[in-house]
Amino acid sequence: MTKRVAKAKSDDNGLPDWADNELKNASFQPLDTINRTGYFLDINEQNKKADIQLYESLPDGRTIVEEIELADAVKAPELMKGFVYEYKIKISKARLSDQLCELLKTRFQIDMEEIFKFDLESALMMDVESDYNSSNKDDEEDEA
Repeated sequence: MTKRVAKAKSDDNGLPDWADNELKNASFQPLDTINRTGYFLDINEQNKKADIQLYESLPDGRTIVEEIELADAVKAPELMKGFVYEYKIKISKARLSDQLCELLKTRFQIDMEEIFKFDLESALMMDVESDYNSSNKDDEEDEA
């Protein structure tokens, strides 16, 4: 008979408990607030988070932000996927300990000294179809 050993919760993501705790309790400092355009890929109303695709990249080069926190001013039920929005995004960062940096480098070959957090401060739907619709109406009027 073989004995099964229960795995620690942090083993699911491959991090020791101390590293997992450091990441969960990171002290984020505000870095910048920027404007970008893009659209929602997914909206989680219960957790007040969303996944967004950006047309212009963030300072770190990414164009997809997963599970961005929605500010209280952003009404999740009013948001719609697939429509173009202008976003106001607050960027914060936290410095990782030397011990965690070394663990990430040796165990996962990840060279990282800080982590980022993104908060969606506002989302304003843009009216990008009006130009298309008005040009179609002009074409239809010319044909009549």
